[in-house]
Amino acid sequence: MTKIENVSDTARWVAVYRAMETERPDAIFRDPFAARLAGDKGREIVDTMPRGRQMAWAMIVRTAVLDEIIRDRIRSGVDQVVNLAAGLDARPWRMKELPSSLRWVDVDLPGILDHKLGVIGDTKPVCQYDAVRVDLRDAGKRDALFAQLGAQSERTLVVSEGLLIYLESDQVADLARALHQPPSFKWWTFDIAHPRLLEMMHKMWGKNVDAGNAPFRFAPAENTRFFEPMGWREISYRGAMDDAQRLKREMSMMWLWRILGSLRSRKVREEFKRFSGIAVLERV
Repeated sequence: MTKIENVSDTARWVAVYRAMETERPDAIFRDPFAARLAGDKGREIVDTMPRGRQMAWAMIVRTAVLDEIIRDRIRSGVDQVVNLAAGLDARPWRMKELPSSLRWVDVDLPGILDHKLGVIGDTKPVCQYDAVRVDLRDAGKRDALFAQLGAQSERTLVVSEGLLIYLESDQVADLARALHQPPSFKWWTFDIAHPRLLEMMHKMWGKNVDAGNAPFRFAPAENTRFFEPMGWREISYRGAMDDAQRLKREMSMMWLWRILGSLRSRKVREEFKRFSGIAVLERV
């Protein structure tokens, strides 16, 4: 049985889902690198996870919605994207509509970035691309990098897809404060879960991710209001289940979830709207 050995292995796990979507004739995005990036290990991880393939919809929807958000922010004048814990994301190569003038910076550990760039090989990115090998847990190096990147941009979008859920609340708060330091870091987008969802994920996949020292941690009850003391406010929130319905990628039996949800109290229905989604924050 192949297990998640470290948090970087979660990137292989998610790459399998991008490969699954790419193989569909009606794919909502295509990632020609995903299958090779995931490799046999990624496929084995998914196959050993409870309901590993059935839950692909959530990551597929997340990928598609973040694609839309990135396009929208670029139309708003973003000149740099800083992708934290970039993992095996291949957007600088697969999103052909990215402007050539855009600077894209992947930030992650050396091992995962070296693997990605080795697989992608000589394929040229659509935009200007840099890979920065930094452990984001090293506050000194992280803050120095943010200062450098901030000085090289006027309007930066920070992306942290699939990162925050693996951090403790104080680590997320520290990251939020650090990202607020460079004035050019205008927007920040990330996925965020409700505490009820975190409990479900623990029950379903907790043993798998805990074995690789990658437990699920961050799901604040106050949702994006958590970030307000650190200088960030929400400007949009995209609920995963609503986007799944729009994109025709709902999980099996979602209709039953909707019926059961409609029978719950108003408070629970409001919580359900924030069960899982993607937020866009701007600096204040």
